[in-house]
Amino acid sequence: QVRMQESGPGLVKPSQTLSLTCTVSGGSITTGDYAWSWIRQPPGKGPEWMGSIAYDGTTYYSPSLKSRTSISWDTSKNQFSLQLSSVTPEDTANYFCARATLGELEEYDARGQGIQVTVAL
Repeated sequence: QVRMQESGPGLVKPSQTLSLTCTVSGGSITTGDYAWSWIRQPPGKGPEWMGSIAYDGTTYYSPSLKSRTSISWDTSKNQFSLQLSSVTPEDTANYFCARATLGELEEYDARGQGIQVTVAL
């Protein structure tokens, strides 16, 4: 059974870069027909898919966030990471990592518990 755990700061200042890491256990991020995603949910709003990194390292990004988003991985640690630059208070949200299948990147069959990130001074 795959498990995922997000880590990173819970508070980021405006204009800075938000950095989060997802540690995956119970399965390798480089095998299977999977993609590993970052999704966020602002307060009172629905979830928003931000981007994914596939089992072969190919990355996919939401068009609305592409200019500020970077997803990378460390296969030796079975981790993948999110960087979101130039954050504003509108980036305040619960961020979670999830496992998707190629072709349905915005859907997932497993996810982490999520981490609340607040953008404020």
